[in-house]
Amino acid sequence: MEPNEGTFVFHSEHAKKGKIKHVHLVDVPGHSRLRPKLEEFLPQAAAIVFVVDALEFLPNCRAASEYLYDILTNANVVKKKIPVLLCCNKTDKLTAHTKEFIKKQMEKEIEKLRASRSAVSTADIANDYTIGIQGEVFSFSHCCNRVTVAEASGLIGETVQVQDFIREYI
Repeated sequence: MEPNEGTFVFHSEHAKKGKIKHVHLVDVPGHSRLRPKLEEFLPQAAAIVFVVDALEFLPNCRAASEYLYDILTNANVVKKKIPVLLCCNKTDKLTAHTKEFIKKQMEKEIEKLRASRSAVSTADIANDYTIGIQGEVFSFSHCCNRVTVAEASGLIGETVQVQDFIREYI
């Protein structure tokens, strides 16, 4: 497993007149061994697309929420207010969870992480920033950077929301 990097043009860009925008993407798989690799790319990031599997969400909810928490509290992400798209993939499948369900579950898990990590001494906390509003239950709307939730299906090409997000910030 390695990060994949590439520059491309959206199909819809070819239909436009004038200058065609090239998009440079880096795909860092979510495996815990590769998390340090993500740190290398965050200083150059204009936006982050965080993909979760809407079919296999519940067994992976805690790990995905922890990874997203680490991203949202990363110094580069906070200082640059890098926008994040929480992309729920495979939503075309009948048994997939909805984006609303995934958002609520991840907010609950991140709230638990906030509580447990704030109980740890500051010397043990690896992240530079905390998220949320003191005394309130966590919501993505409390983040200093914009967090948007979208549905997609890479297999059948339902990626309009992802493309729109990328276009907005690139």
